[in-house]
Amino acid sequence: MRIRGRTCLIACLVIVHAACGEAGRLFRQFEYEEDVYLSLDGSGTVYVNSSIAALNALRGTSFDTAPTARVDRAAVREYYSGSNLHVSRITATRRSNRRFVHVRIDVDDVRRLGESPAFAWSSYRFTRQGDEYVYEQRIGAAAGRDAGHAGWNGREAVAFRLHLPSRITGQNSGTAVRRGNIIVWEQPLADRLRGAPLTLTARMQTRSILYRTLWLFGATFAAVAAAFGLVIWWVMRRPVRGSHHADTV
Repeated sequence: MRIRGRTCLIACLVIVHAACGEAGRLFRQFEYEEDVYLSLDGSGTVYVNSSIAALNALRGTSFDTAPTARVDRAAVREYYSGSNLHVSRITATRRSNRRFVHVRIDVDDVRRLGESPAFAWSSYRFTRQGDEYVYEQRIGAAAGRDAGHAGWNGREAVAFRLHLPSRITGQNSGTAVRRGNIIVWEQPLADRLRGAPLTLTARMQTRSILYRTLWLFGATFAAVAAAFGLVIWWVMRRPVRGSHHADTV
């Protein structure tokens, strides 16, 4: 009984620790986030979620950081627009007495993202090497502007996430791949402000998960159809009971 009790206690502690870890990640204060949804043809979609203060400090913009100020969406749209970038949505929120902006940008070619001032702190590479695609993003120095009285408490962080369309064969985040083929790199905001370098590398198969899913669905449908046809053929070939007796009367 004591052994069972100890086992249950250990199990409960493990569950609580895991739950606390997930909760900690879920409620972590991210001041700046970049999510890249990559397609195998090199196009993609980028979501930027950032406080106005972090955007000014990291990227050198000069948006109004006052908590009561309205976000200048026209200026944000202009900042993230370009020949390779197409802003499709801008929203704004407020948290911890700070204004946040959320931008969706459709990208023709992720390899050209560094041409935009908004993403110029990074260099991007997306190439095919044999039977794999390799994505690499090197993030360099931040703008280093004074954020003023942003109200940061030192626990803030930044995150860069990569959402990949095919099976991942290697990556350097140091953490496990999350559901939906998501790789996450995190860095303390203080490190990002002082320009601590960060390199994102991921390797993936050349065939998309969607293609494999459709192929599997098609193969399953064909197998079911073949089995159904076989059943019909067997039923049609099976003699009807009593038919022989009726023919001899």
